[in-house]
Amino acid sequence: MDGTAFLQGTGAMAPHLTVLITGLVILTLDLFLTDRSRFLNEVVGLAGLALAFVLAVLQHGDPRMVFMDMAVVDNLSVFFLAAFILIAILTLLLSASFVRREDIAPGEYYALVLFATTGFMFVASAANLVMLFLAIETLSIATYILAGLHRQEQRSLEAAFKYFILGAFSSAIFLYGIATVYGALGHTNITQLAETVAQGDISSLLMFGVALLIVGLGFKVAAVPFHMWAPDVYDGAPTAVTAFMTAGPKAAAFSALLRVFFQGFGGENVAAQWAPVFAVLAALTMILGNLSALTQVSIKRMLAYSSIAHAGYAFVALVTLDALGAASILYYLVAYTFMSLGAFAVLTVVAKQGERHHAFSDYSGLASTNPILAAVMTLFMFALAGFPPTAGFAGKFYVFSAAVKSGYYMLAIIGVLTSVVSVFYYIHVIRVMYMQEPGEGGSPIRVSAVTCTVLGMTVLGTLYMGVFPGSIWNLAERSVALLFS
Repeated sequence: MDGTAFLQGTGAMAPHLTVLITGLVILTLDLFLTDRSRFLNEVVGLAGLALAFVLAVLQHGDPRMVFMDMAVVDNLSVFFLAAFILIAILTLLLSASFVRREDIAPGEYYALVLFATTGFMFVASAANLVMLFLAIETLSIATYILAGLHRQEQRSLEAAFKYFILGAFSSAIFLYGIATVYGALGHTNITQLAETVAQGDISSLLMFGVALLIVGLGFKVAAVPFHMWAPDVYDGAPTAVTAFMTAGPKAAAFSALLRVFFQGFGGENVAAQWAPVFAVLAALTMILGNLSALTQVSIKRMLAYSSIAHAGYAFVALVTLDALGAASILYYLVAYTFMSLGAFAVLTVVAKQGERHHAFSDYSGLASTNPILAAVMTLFMFALAGFPPTAGFAGKFYVFSAAVKSGYYMLAIIGVLTSVVSVFYYIHVIRVMYMQEPGEGGSPIRVSAVTCTVLGMTVLGTLYMGVFPGSIWNLAERSVALLFS
């Protein structure tokens, strides 16, 4: 690679490098900060993310390959970069009070969040399966550590251990899939894969490799039957980390699925082989996720199974292999980001010191002790259930419309029926808050100004995308257009 090409590649990766360098700066800065000045970790982190967001938005335009065709800059990657940076910003704001309350080392925590975000961003920009694998490992290692940050809590350590063991297993499967695809086609570049598949017959070796890739990415999405790690990890990890994990890694995995299967293996001859598999995964994920959430006694664990179910809804659109389906995935992921991060923000407030208060009974009478917090939680429950006029309703409408347009009527019916099932456990949260008396020792809950900011942003995002879906939808359509050009 000559000097000019290197500089062009570095410029194209400026948002990624900005987030990475910000994480390194926080690690170094934390060595010199006192307890009174540790808020500078958050200031530096937010400033770096804001700069990265601006740099990402400026990258939009014609697609261009960089770093020996290992990475790509296009509207699709820019959309996901902006989404990942938004998730990181909300996570840092959400964590400001949480980190102090739980006595978590702020420098370590914020740096890990930024390193994981860097991994998300490289996943969205990966134009080669090897690059994709390295990016997934980057985000995975950071999230493994984040899950176990409560070092004095056995549940947190158990969550990190399970996540690491099963994550390493899925990474090995994914890497084996890459090797198999290379053996079948002689390429790992996604564009070259599409060209080669379009010209030749589909071999059994190739389809075996594709199946391994589905398993590896299915684990990251927490699609059934590759979901077994998610409930325990989400439940055992610190709540702010769980909020980050339900939004970030899931969106990154879907960006990889879009890039690999819509762009690399989107030809009719190979898509006919994997589309039915995705349809089965979508149905199983929606059904098991919602039915399992019905039986939970912990709101945090219920939201963990709910996250699995929402992955199933997004999976429905993957089956369609058209622009409507691809755009609906982007829209749904942004909508779910606002809904899930908002709900988990409420959990971090109610949990208090020690992260013990996640049972449904802990929310009894919340409408009496903090009416605004209860109203906000009610909005997020309605949005996750898919009630209008929220982002959840618009997202499901687009996803199910894509399925119906492509002839997958049964998937759309399963999606609607499982959404009806989800109403029961979401409404249960609302019933407990409004129709039960506060428990003993119930007292008004104080919400910090920073947490109020997060709640305000997520509420506005949830309502705006539900009432005015057009702007985000048009942006999503423009972002996926290159996949079908």
